Amino acid sequence: MSDIKMIAPALPNIPWQEKPAGEEFNHAPVWRYTENPIINRYPTKEVARIFNSAVMPYNGEFIGVFRGEQTNGVSMIYLGHSKDAIHWTFQEEKIHFVDEDGNDFQPIYAYDPRLVKIEDTYYIMWCQDMYGAAIGLAKTKDFKTFTRLENPFLPFNRNAVLFPRKINGNYVMLSRPSDSGHTPFGDIFVSESPDLVYWGKHRHVMGRSSEWWESLKIGGGAAPIETSEGWLMFYHGVSGTCNGYVYSIGGAILDLENPSKVLYRCENFLLTPTEWYEERGFVPNVCFPCATLHDPESGKIAIYYGCADSYVGLAFCKFDEIVAYIKEHSVTRWDDTDIGRR
Repeated sequence: MSDIKMIAPALPNIPWQEKPAGEEFNHAPVWRYTENPIINRYPTKEVARIFNSAVMPYNGEFIGVFRGEQTNGVSMIYLGHSKDAIHWTFQEEKIHFVDEDGNDFQPIYAYDPRLVKIEDTYYIMWCQDMYGAAIGLAKTKDFKTFTRLENPFLPFNRNAVLFPRKINGNYVMLSRPSDSGHTPFGDIFVSESPDLVYWGKHRHVMGRSSEWWESLKIGGGAAPIETSEGWLMFYHGVSGTCNGYVYSIGGAILDLENPSKVLYRCENFLLTPTEWYEERGFVPNVCFPCATLHDPESGKIAIYYGCADSYVGLAFCKFDEIVAYIKEHSVTRWDDTDIGRR
């Protein structure tokens, strides 16, 4: 075991499958669940596909917010429950959001949700319409009442995720400023807020690199995992090909108290589309991380990722192995390691 520790509550019932016997990795110590995909098409009456979704522990079991692509083509967020974080049941009605006065406050559409617990409150972030692609934000304490907050940023923006604790007294959120189309560019930024209403201290975290798998754009993924050395971040990198975009999963470690500074950034992808459910679907060639479950006692990490905009996949890694791999294969540039202010 390394001297680096995960800082998180114990999760003894984390879903897990040992590395398949005899499997040799091409590079990164990450392996797929052999029963992928864990969520297939038409999971409920009005939903054609669930993908790009987030899960977390709740009351000894598991709960999740799921991107449900409705049969009319409009994405909304649905609530799911599971005893083992693998087999899921979904509420047939999409999540109903209200404002802070209890009035109806539904988004026009909502997709790619993340789910984070800070202190005693759960927060959902997603992409929605606010006169263009923008970030939606809501909170709940019981997963029965969902209160939407003010939009944190102006359009255009995507791929927002809060850190799971305040840093220097402020809420901190990663995002990816963009345009309103299928953005052909994008870097990861970090912003701070004292109250989840007023946001500032915007800092650049890192941009695309010369590596093929993230040469076009990058964006935040799962909520960062706190460790004794820094924030372990699984993110997505995108490359452009003659047949469209390819989405892969990458890894980095950010400074604990100033996460605009990148300590380590793996030059290699950790997972890229190779299986049928990643290569073939509504949008082919996509591995899109949105959540992790992690247990500091055993060092197990389960990564939930969207597959080809059609399915949900599950992959596994060991904390010591993935941190060592990221550090061993780290390549950073000056605009990764500075504080990101100009």
